[in-house]
Amino acid sequence: MSAHIDYPQAIDELQAEAKRLDNLKFAMWLYLASEIIIFTVLIGTFVIYRVNFPEAVRHAREAVNINLVGFNTFLLLTSSWAMVRGLLAIQRGQRNGLIKWFALMNVLGIIFVALQGVEYLELAHHGVTLYQYDTSNPELYEFGMRFYALTGFHGFHVIVGVLWGLWILRRAMRGRYTSTTYAGIEVFGLYWHFVDVVWIILFTLIYLV
Repeated sequence: MSAHIDYPQAIDELQAEAKRLDNLKFAMWLYLASEIIIFTVLIGTFVIYRVNFPEAVRHAREAVNINLVGFNTFLLLTSSWAMVRGLLAIQRGQRNGLIKWFALMNVLGIIFVALQGVEYLELAHHGVTLYQYDTSNPELYEFGMRFYALTGFHGFHVIVGVLWGLWILRRAMRGRYTSTTYAGIEVFGLYWHFVDVVWIILFTLIYLV
């Protein structure tokens, strides 16, 4: 009898969680819309520069370690896959699965940021910096400003995502998420997928095309 009486309360809790998830998703989409505008402006300035100074872009690309960047891209995409696996795990009530996959996701995110730092050091060694010291090739300075603005702004979002992911991992280890209460994880997923999609665009535009 008592189990039957609890049904209305359980339904109310599920409805409340669904409404909370909808509200959080709406807020996240509004935030992402503003970020899309910013990235669009940054990408636009880079495209204009590419059209006007193709030789400078070609010269700068010669300094790029494409194998390192390609591997880093693989890591970021894998982290997105790990995030999805973690979300699926908690939806099935598997808290340990959530912890395992989010731990992997965060490790991959941290490695991505670290390797991006290595890339910056290599580029600086070849003259692609934020400050102009090679007067014989001032276009590299212009390229550097746009390159570091784009990739640095994206890198900042990765760092924010890792910190957010670590916070979720901490809450998961304390048992704060269940198969019916995981709205925060799903909203985080929107953010992390956005970070991945933006990187695919940047990787294609800056390093490949």
